[in-house]
Formats: sequence, structure tokens, C-alpha cells
Amino acid sequence: MIKYLLFDLDGTITDSADGITNSVSYALGNLGISEEKSNLYRFVGPPLVDSFKEFYGFDEKKAEEGVRLYREYYAVKGIFENKVYPGIREMLTRLKDAGLTLAVATSKPEPFAIQILEHFDLLSYFILVGGADMEEIRVRKGDVIAYTLDRLGTTPEESKVIMVGDRKHDIIGAHENQLPCAAVLYGYGSREEFTENGADYQIETVEELGDFLMKWGEV
Repeated sequence: MIKYLLFDLDGTITDSADGITNSVSYALGNLGISEEKSNLYRFVGPPLVDSFKEFYGFDEKKAEEGVRLYREYYAVKGIFENKVYPGIREMLTRLKDAGLTLAVATSKPEPFAIQILEHFDLLSYFILVGGADMEEIRVRKGDVIAYTLDRLGTTPEESKVIMVGDRKHDIIGAHENQLPCAAVLYGYGSREEFTENGADYQIETVEELGDFLMKWGEV
């Protein structure tokens, strides 16, 4: 049985908060809204359209304009206001060398995710990158995970698969696809969020994650 590890990107592989919050700030500013940066970290993880609607009461049209403005900044500058968490490269090397199959499942638009992984020389660790589409149709985590599994040509019944992420959306999306989720506390989520949403495992550090996935893969 092949063992697949699906990784979220933002908050799991890379610390992308600066690029995301700066892009949101740019979008809001162009829509006449001034906001403290500390209030923008809640945008890290969820689909952008949903966040603009939930946090600022935007209707569909205004939320889509918010996404357009966000990408105007993000595509040029925000995408690289980003850094890889310490220890990630070593962990990915260890897992791949052990014969595990790694893929990315992210609500970030797929072209941006690939560009980021190429920039940090991490793309070769993953057999494929599954992401959102630019039209914001495939953006919720459950849909992205289903899409990624389909591209891998497998199902939870045929293979051993686990989702690794840092927000409730990763947990919910994994469970919608009958997958367990390992939620990492070094990202942007909290222990309370993970417990409330039924995370199967809660992992403190990158080193602990590597040890856990090695053992999980051996079961």
C-alpha cells in the first residue's frame, strides 16, 4: 500500500503571513478601509472570498474585487514576502528518502503555490501540487483535497493518506474526504481551534512532525 502525505502550504511549509497580510492591507486600502495589521492574520488559511465576506460584510461582487486587488499586490510582491519554516527542508528530505509520497494540497491558487515552491527550491520533493483555481471555484479545502486525491489516482480505501495542516479548514477538509489530519501548532492555528474541530493529531514542532510522519508511515 502506497503511503501519501498531503501538506498544506501557508502555515505548514512556509511562514507566509507578511505577504498575505500586506496583500490584504493593500486590497482594503484601495477599497477605503484602514485596518490594523494585527487584525489581518485571520486571513491566513481560509478562502479569500469567504474572509472578505465574513470579516467585512462584503457582498459577492465586492469580495471578488477584494480578491482582484489582493492578487494585484500578491503576484508582484507579496508572493515572496515569505520564508520556509526552519527544519522543513530537512524533514521533507527525510520523508522522501524513506519512500513516502509527498504532495501539496493548498487553497492558494495552484500557479502561485508552484511558483513559491520553485522559488524556495522545494518543488522536487512533491509528486504534485494540488491547489485552488484562479476562478475561485475550487478553493475550499475539501474540494482541493478531493482534486488532489483524484490527480494522485487514489482513494482513502486504496491507500494510506494523511493531511498535514495548520487551520480548522485542513481538519474539516480532511474529514470530508475520510482522511485523518495532523494539525501543526507552529503555524497559525491554536490548540483550541484544533480540539474544537476534531484534529486527529496535534503536533508541536517541525521536528516532532517529521518523527510522527516517519512512524505513521511505518504502521
